[in-house]
Formats: sequence, C-alpha cells, structure tokens
Amino acid sequence: MKQSADIRKILQSWPYEPENDARLTQGEDGREILQVRTPVGIEQYELDGRPDSARPHGFESALEYHLHRLEEAQMAGRADEFKLGRRECNELFSEGTLYYFRYVRLFQLKDWPRTVRDTTRNLRVFDFIHRYARRPEDGQFLEKWRPYIIRVNSSAAAMIELEKRAYATALEIANEGVKRIEALEDFDDETFQFERGRSLAALRELASQIQKNRPLSELEQLEHQLLRAIERQEFERAAQLRDRIRDLRKQQIC
Repeated sequence: MKQSADIRKILQSWPYEPENDARLTQGEDGREILQVRTPVGIEQYELDGRPDSARPHGFESALEYHLHRLEEAQMAGRADEFKLGRRECNELFSEGTLYYFRYVRLFQLKDWPRTVRDTTRNLRVFDFIHRYARRPEDGQFLEKWRPYIIRVNSSAAAMIELEKRAYATALEIANEGVKRIEALEDFDDETFQFERGRSLAALRELASQIQKNRPLSELEQLEHQLLRAIERQEFERAAQLRDRIRDLRKQQIC
C-alpha cells in the first residue's frame, strides 16, 4: 500500500495561531528540531548546522566551504588573489537567509544562546563578503541589515546575562551594541537608515529598562537612605550613613 503524504492530521493537531506559531520538538530519531506553523503547512528547521540539513560542497555550510577555500589560498601564498564572485556571493546570501529565518524564530522562543550563535554566524558572513566580494555591489549588499542583526545579537546576549541576574554585564552588552551601531559607516540607503534608527532606539530602551529594574547595590541603597535622612533632618542618622558610605568606598578602592 502506498504511504500517504497527506499531513492534514498533523495540521489539525496544531491549529494555526499567529501568536503561537513556533515550537521546539523532537524528530523521529530524538534530535531537537524547530517547527513553524504557517496558515497552510509546517516549516521545519534543524537546530544544529545548516537549517535545511544540506551539506553544500560536502561542508556543513557554504560559509565553511568558502572559508576553507580562503585558507587554502593563504597556505599557497595566494590570499591576495582570493575573491568571491557573483555566484559565490549569491550562494552565501541565500544560505544566510536560512539562518535568518531560524534565528528570528529562536528569538521569538527566547532561545537566547542559539540566537546569539546564529546571528554571530551571519555577522561573519557579512564581514566575509564585505571584504572579499569581487563586485563592490555584492560587498555592500548585506550592509543595510547590519544594524538589525547587531541589535538582535546584542539583545539576545544581554538576555542571557539578565537570566543570570548579571545586570551590570547585561547593561554593558546593550550599551556596547549601541556603540557598534553608532560606529557603522553611514551610506545612502533607506533600509540602512531605517534599521539603524530603530535598532538604536530598541537597544537604548533595553539599556534603560535594565538600568531601571536592576537591584540597587548596597552603596546605592545607602546613598538613597542618606538623601531621605537629610530631607527628614535626621542628622544623626545621616552622619552614620555617611560613615558607612565612606567605609564602603574605601573598600572598593582597595
């Protein structure tokens, strides 16, 4: 009997809901996979390696293949001759889109470590193509989206630290993301301008929320108590607090 390819029962078991359209589940062999419910079907992504499980040129990804080509050129003393032609760039563009589709859903599922992994990987692609593309238009093609991918990468990295209650580190990561975007070379592209503006706003808001919600240190708590004591004219209490604040600052210096 011919096996049916009809997936209607699968679709009925997972009705389409725009707010609940992605999940991590297991494949038949027990490996973890990412699935996305669309209005008419299901997309499936591998969580490790290339999202579609393909092995271009026998490598884990086209990026790894072309990095191998570069390494061979360097070992042969021909690094200056290494270039990515139009076909190689298009291959990397298409592959990068697969990783983009995956990390957008990973971010949605709050899988911060894998989001950092995939965005870091795609930033390597940006850098690689920008440096080695034979045609200037190919080398510049991805740059319009660099602010966006820095934002996603920084936001996910900051969230990892927030979950560990490492507020200072999370704040540093968010602020560093702002600096990275501000330092980008400006160019006349509508998408770039839009992505830079909204990415800076998003990371600044994240930094503001971290700063606002982080627990106060002992020194900060004492400083707040000192202000209240002065306002209430509790001068003896204020003197005690000043002594404690002075001792803490000395300890920090030591």
